[in-house]
Amino acid sequence: MSFKKIWTALKGGANEAAEAVADSQAIRILDQELREARDELKKCDHNLTSIMAKRKLAERKVESMSADVAKYTEHALSANEQGNEALAIECAERVAELESQLDTEQALLNGFKQSETTLKSNIAKAKTNVRRMEQQIDQVKATEAVQKAQVAVSTRHVGANSKVKTALDSLDRIKQKQTQRAAELEAAEELASEESGSSLDAKLRAAGIQPGGDVSGKDKLAQLLAKKSG
Repeated sequence: MSFKKIWTALKGGANEAAEAVADSQAIRILDQELREARDELKKCDHNLTSIMAKRKLAERKVESMSADVAKYTEHALSANEQGNEALAIECAERVAELESQLDTEQALLNGFKQSETTLKSNIAKAKTNVRRMEQQIDQVKATEAVQKAQVAVSTRHVGANSKVKTALDSLDRIKQKQTQRAAELEAAEELASEESGSSLDAKLRAAGIQPGGDVSGKDKLAQLLAKKSG
């Protein structure tokens, strides 16, 4: 095998080992990522609250300046109607100054509104993703628990079947040993009978050659009559 192939095999083995470690820690990693996402969302909510507060302040300032512009505009017109041109000009200058400030504040207000709208949209999307992530993690945990239970049950089932098979094999061996022992005992008794001559005596009695053998009724009557006449 070339060095390149050896390196490829080692690299593949290392990748598989790394993947196995990552898989074993997958749920822990997902939980950690979820916690970090929640923390980021809290920060986003805090930033949104700050922007909303600044937007409200800017709105109030714009409203106040708009009211001032309207007020000094009315004063300028009133002074002009009364023939007080100097006062009318002074009020008009104040209106111009307020309108310039109002344009600046309105631009700031528009920026706060745009930021608030964008941030609300992004936060809503992020919260949707977090809820989806929570759902997936819960599903993964539930599936993992079910599969572990299934593996445990399957392992016990296989183990139980293995134990039952082992017990049945042992039972068959015991039966075979008992059958062999019974045959050996029967053979031993047969040998003992032959050695003591009892087997031969039994054969002689059966043939009527030895006393105690089987005797017919006719022969027995002849024996009785012989004893009587004698």
